[in-house]
Amino acid sequence: MNHSHEQSNQQPRTTTTNQGCMKVFVQRDYSDGTLVKFNTWFPPELEDKIERHAFEYTINQLNAMYTEAEKAGCGTYCEGCMACLTAYLMYMCTETHYEKCLKKIAKFVVEQNERVYVPRGLLLTDPSERGLRVIEISILNEPATATSRS
Repeated sequence: MNHSHEQSNQQPRTTTTNQGCMKVFVQRDYSDGTLVKFNTWFPPELEDKIERHAFEYTINQLNAMYTEAEKAGCGTYCEGCMACLTAYLMYMCTETHYEKCLKKIAKFVVEQNERVYVPRGLLLTDPSERGLRVIEISILNEPATATSRS
């Protein structure tokens, strides 16, 4: 893997949007494999906009929730066996463990926005809306600039 490419994945990426506000992207952390885990470094663009501990709490909670979602246990194995036995028709009647966890994550993101991010002029987007590739944080009260870093 190209070292310079590896470096760029660890840097926050900012871009402008059609809504006219700046966005900061926290990239996935692939250092432990392909499990869903996001970098916990504090983007400099958020300096003076949110406390470091509040940001880190959000990222750590999201990482823990995704770890729980991907955890394989007796229940998930039984779920898979039942799905096979019912030709996967069971999924028409019930949610998977992963789907239940994704709902908890969506609820957590809404709560964090209401309590922490929106009052500070920020908006956290559910990572599943971005394909679990990034955590997007919109800086609502800061107009978009012509420069972007990728």
